[in-house]
Amino acid sequence: MATLVAERPRVRDVRLPAWPLTGILLLYPLWWLLGLGVLAFYLVAAPMAVLLIRRRLAGHRLRLPPGFVLWLLFLTTVALGGFSLGANPTGTLEGSASSRLDSYLFRLLGYLALTVLLVYAGNLDHRELSQHRLVRLLAWLFAITVAGGLLGIVLPHFEFTSPVEYLLPPHVRADSFVQSLVHPTAAQIMNLLGGETARPGAPWGYTNTWGNNACLLIGWTIVLGWGYLTSRRTKALALATLAVSTIPIVYSLNRGLWIDLGIMAVYAAVRLALRGRLLALAAIGAAGVVLAGAVVLTPLGDVVSARLDDGKSNGVRMFITTKAIEGTFESPLIGFGSTRSTQGGRHSIAVGQSSDCERCGNFTIGGDGQLWQLLFAHGVIGAVTYLGFFVVGLWRFRRDATAIGLAAGAAIVSTFGAMLWYNALVTPLALTFLAYAAIWRNQGVSYR
Repeated sequence: MATLVAERPRVRDVRLPAWPLTGILLLYPLWWLLGLGVLAFYLVAAPMAVLLIRRRLAGHRLRLPPGFVLWLLFLTTVALGGFSLGANPTGTLEGSASSRLDSYLFRLLGYLALTVLLVYAGNLDHRELSQHRLVRLLAWLFAITVAGGLLGIVLPHFEFTSPVEYLLPPHVRADSFVQSLVHPTAAQIMNLLGGETARPGAPWGYTNTWGNNACLLIGWTIVLGWGYLTSRRTKALALATLAVSTIPIVYSLNRGLWIDLGIMAVYAAVRLALRGRLLALAAIGAAGVVLAGAVVLTPLGDVVSARLDDGKSNGVRMFITTKAIEGTFESPLIGFGSTRSTQGGRHSIAVGQSSDCERCGNFTIGGDGQLWQLLFAHGVIGAVTYLGFFVVGLWRFRRDATAIGLAAGAAIVSTFGAMLWYNALVTPLALTFLAYAAIWRNQGVSYR
């Protein structure tokens, strides 16, 4: 008697194409010139989501990163924060929920779009996008960041009206936040070191974002310079890029960037020492000595010394950080859903912004660091789940001492320092997620 065996449904071989990811990384300078820049990450999430759903419907399981439940809890907390938009914490300007809806939706949609980016990158087949190709794309972005930094130093007043900006209604185009998204500029001009100082920003908009992204991307260029599956020409180009990057990194005056680079170096050194890789550890030490010598023996040293002595922003940072912590106690669980503006400045509630003094008051609470924004806008639950997700990933992949594992781990670790003074949305979190995807994809790969 024949035995009837139920046939399993046939799974169609539906691969995820690499073009959504390679397109946004390889062509990012074009998106910036068009005025899309940051918005490109929102736009590319739509086709990525469709392709992921199509693959799932074809019978394929989607891989999810370790600790993804924590990230989903964070997204839930962000969503629930929408019910707190109408609240006016002590010491903040009064406003309605509707007046804060735009910034709230920008952040919520940003987190959702980058979640899609993470899942998509992690599920890409190595035949579609190899680890080597991903490293080269991220190193390419570092080269673009260095080029943008040099542009900001040489032509600090370079700016133009982008095609996207031309398409916007005049009242929308005039909004300062919209300007930061669609109006390409080379640098931010700030009153530092005793006068107006140009700080590199291209192609990331803000100088702090430039510094954050430079830190997140530099490791991938070091990987290529180290000789990871590269030709001599590529290795030489990587080393040359690293040498030239010293100039915009110093002239950016980003003390946070300098600290974060130190955190990355210490992390890599500890990991290499624990693995007994003394030659690689010696190489890091030698590079540090050469860099220190370059700073001491060139005019770059004067710039570093002057910036360390200039602490104009310290008082403002302390003021709004204190306000963020005080606000956390008012709404400890899910926060206030978004940022708020302070009543006046740090010396008086009667002092506010004006055309003569744009930085005199009405500071953004949660605008001086991702940690403070998490606590104030999304409460303790939001902060713990956000940080917990990355901690779980670092612990899960702690034994990966490959070049990719070290670069990705160093990038993620640097964000724990960066969140004290930099905000993560949009591009810094995107690059952190790509580092997470790189070390996640690295598991089980025979060629590294």
